Amino acid sequence: MEEMKGKLFDSTTDDEGTWTLEDRKMVHIVLTKIKRDAANCWTSLLESEYAADPWVQDQMQRKLTLERFQKENPGFDFSGAEISGNYTKGGPDFSNLEK
Repeated sequence: MEEMKGKLFDSTTDDEGTWTLEDRKMVHIVLTKIKRDAANCWTSLLESEYAADPWVQDQMQRKLTLERFQKENPGFDFSGAEISGNYTKGGPDFSNLEK
């Protein structure tokens, strides 16, 4: 049995985590992050350990950035849209621009 020790990469919601036991040998743990946006993608499960694959990390940031744009622009159709350019850390912040 492998034991994991360390500090989580960032904060999670205490009362929303769950775990299940599969076939009496595998434990599945689901944690809910407090900061759930593209600007706060975890690069690993624990600080400095169990890093995400760089390609997976890139895909997560793209997906979360697109979700952010959808929330900020509810009248636009983003079906089939893809993110490119500066999308790391959630992409550029346009919140202070006048509408």
